[in-house]
Amino acid sequence: MAIRTAVILAAGLGTRLRPLTDQVPKPLFPILNRPLLGLLLAQLAAAGCRRVAINTHHQGEAIQEFVASQAPHPLEVVVRHEPQILGTGGGLKNLADFLGSDPFLVINGDIVTDIDLGALFEAHDAAALATLLLHDYPRFNNVWLAAAERIGGFGSPPPEVLPRPLAFTGIQVVSPRLLDRIPAGEFVNIIDTYRQVIAAGETVAAMVRQGFFWQDIGTPQDYLDIHGRLLRGEVPGLQRWFPAVTDPYLGPEVVLGHGVHWAGGVCCGAGVRVGDGVSLKNTVVWSGAELAPGISLEDCLVGSNTRVSASARGRCLLP
Repeated sequence: MAIRTAVILAAGLGTRLRPLTDQVPKPLFPILNRPLLGLLLAQLAAAGCRRVAINTHHQGEAIQEFVASQAPHPLEVVVRHEPQILGTGGGLKNLADFLGSDPFLVINGDIVTDIDLGALFEAHDAAALATLLLHDYPRFNNVWLAAAERIGGFGSPPPEVLPRPLAFTGIQVVSPRLLDRIPAGEFVNIIDTYRQVIAAGETVAAMVRQGFFWQDIGTPQDYLDIHGRLLRGEVPGLQRWFPAVTDPYLGPEVVLGHGVHWAGGVCCGAGVRVGDGVSLKNTVVWSGAELAPGISLEDCLVGSNTRVSASARGRCLLP
């Protein structure tokens, strides 16, 4: 069965990325100058998806405006704002009227990946309440398998599980039957719901895959790491979405002074002005920023329309 409907979870606060998320909601963070949400929508459309729902809370107006102007045709996209944040489970329950009676794909709105979403959807275990995509990612390995394709628990290992935990990617295929287990209008973490249904003897399936690119943008370092890997050509599965990648990667109307030194891992957005003798390394500069002559930036994130007048290392710089 091909994907018909998908959900992008985009209501998170992005607290680990503050103060940048005070300026831009995390799903609109640019990846090589392309908003992440736009990339996810394009990937879903390419996988055959026809309908997408996006839940919002923090800076929901910005996401609504982006969808209104940038959603790929003919994808039907619905944005539903949560005045009070409902969590990953409550957010899905709030979309039940849109989601219908068939399984649907769910993907977190802060993920960059080259996984084949269509193939993932087709591999869903129809008897399960959900199928979660897992991989070996030691930083986040906390999902335990009761069998090769069945989840036994989350967090601390329950009895009778396989010896090595794996990580949940934030990508899953969900049966609408699961929504019957989630109360309406309440904050619900979907992992808590999975714990409950597993305890009741229901099946939450696991699809274990390796060899694909996956990275969330949970922290500034994660965000810089994604750019570094893309700029080094380490993610060939995403090349179709980012043609003609060079390092430095420069957006339109970037103005460069004389003697600018590029030390690798640099991306500048539209209209950035780089002064004479500036040195940049492992740094992402958002649109409209201005870098004063002679400064050096390393491991930095520069917000839109920020004027940077002093050298910095490992900092997020905003107006």
